[in-house]
Amino acid sequence: MSARVPQWPVGVPAALAEAMDTAAAAGGPFSGRRTAELDAAEAFPDHECALLDAAGFPRAYVPAPLGGACGGLPELVDALRVVAARDLTVAVAHGKTFLGSVSTWVAGTEEQQRALAALVLDEHAVVAWGLTEPGIGSDLLAGNLAAVPAPDGGWRLTGEKWPINNATRGRLVCVLARTGPDGGPRGFSLFLVDKSTLPDGAWQPLPKEPTHGIRGADISGIRLNGAPVPADALIGRIGDGLGIVLNALQLTRTMCVALSLGVGEHALRLAAEFAAERALYGTRLLLLPLARRTLGRAAASLALADAATLLAARCAHGLTGEMSTVSAAVKAGVPWLVQQAIDDLAEVMGVRGFLTGHHADGAFQKMERDHRIVAVFDGSTAVNRSLLISQFPLLARLIRTGAHDAAGLAAVTGETPLPDLDFRALRLVSRTGCSIVQSVPDAAGRVAALAAAGSLPERVAELAAQLSAQTRALADAMAELPPSAGSAPAAAFAVARRFELCFAGGAVLHLLAASGGQERTVTLTAALERCLELLVPGHRPPSDAYEPLVPPLAHPVEEPVR
Repeated sequence: MSARVPQWPVGVPAALAEAMDTAAAAGGPFSGRRTAELDAAEAFPDHECALLDAAGFPRAYVPAPLGGACGGLPELVDALRVVAARDLTVAVAHGKTFLGSVSTWVAGTEEQQRALAALVLDEHAVVAWGLTEPGIGSDLLAGNLAAVPAPDGGWRLTGEKWPINNATRGRLVCVLARTGPDGGPRGFSLFLVDKSTLPDGAWQPLPKEPTHGIRGADISGIRLNGAPVPADALIGRIGDGLGIVLNALQLTRTMCVALSLGVGEHALRLAAEFAAERALYGTRLLLLPLARRTLGRAAASLALADAATLLAARCAHGLTGEMSTVSAAVKAGVPWLVQQAIDDLAEVMGVRGFLTGHHADGAFQKMERDHRIVAVFDGSTAVNRSLLISQFPLLARLIRTGAHDAAGLAAVTGETPLPDLDFRALRLVSRTGCSIVQSVPDAAGRVAALAAAGSLPERVAELAAQLSAQTRALADAMAELPPSAGSAPAAAFAVARRFELCFAGGAVLHLLAASGGQERTVTLTAALERCLELLVPGHRPPSDAYEPLVPPLAHPVEEPVR
């Protein structure tokens, strides 16, 4: 094993997996039957969340210097993936505490950070993030919840936040409030509101909303009625709220991608198990060529998504200033990739994928419903592609020149140690573009050298060269788009999707180059085939390109089935 190859951290993820699987095996939390019952009753998974608390999940929400887990954002992302692979509802319900806390990690004082870390670590406090309001959607500049200075010091907050995850359950809510009467980019500030300290009548919960997926989650709201908060509830400076939120979203979007990865892993497991059991045409479904190719293609999509997510999470530490681009690329791209896989796997499941009382307690239909919301969290696919489009001129220029942050990229790809996450290094716009994409030609050259030395198959070098050519063509497509002061044309969104795939493919190339041909070559090669299949019209992978990914999923039954 090469010590340089980036890996998902162990620690919190392993502890969570052991705790969940032990409980599920005993018929308790996370068992298939209980999960189905909670979903049918639209009941909050209290016992599941308590189990995750006891297993140490809150440590992943807190930076290491404040007593949290040492693996940084990659450890948090993998921990959330592990939970989402069992039940997305629980992952959404528990993981919200990081979203509510991250603004304090980005802009809070040392005292504020220590105080919040103690609440999360010692008391397992639930923290919500109050951004959206009735009638305004994602338009944060239209928010009406107002904070005005109180005569005796501190602030008074009045207004509603809705729909908010854990608005009712959360002890604390990080609220974006209008502090300038005219609003605008400098007219909003952030406040960390501790509901347990508010007087009677200062706040009221808004009812939980019924939802199509994640039915048990606390999707509700909060009404503040002149709620008094102390001066030290203000996070950052007055007027800095929107900027803090936009920087924080770069981390939460990357974290949310883990939800998709976990669901995809769950879907693949369910479909593979079903295909191994299902008797059809005198054999097992898993032995039919079409089913095997479909399972393999889905696995390749997930491997591509996994590579993109792993390097994106590491970019938060090594290429922090580029996260405005990186987070938008993976938040738009990974849920889309996973949905492609789920749609493929639904074909394998057939009608069993829609039934609630059959295979695996109806887990597939629940998982499919639940996943639809992930693309909306923390900025929809369209919002994130718009963020990419706004950076096209710079990205096109940098891709053409091949300029990239070599030192930061070396840390991300494992050539040098990964530094701690410097929250203050987040930037609203990346000045250095996206080094993962801009360095694709360099990575392709390294892969070609490994292939020439016999360390990688020649097919990998061919695919790398194709991706390099597609990246250059991407820069041309970006540059050819006319400037747009308002809404971007539909063609620009198609180019943004190409960028997402080039990022994912670039991540695969960097992992292949770092491995020296020793790690996951077969899986990563299939992921690269899938990337080009999605990226290049007419690209047809070899008929057996995805076959190697099927055996690890399930073991075929060789004898005929009657």
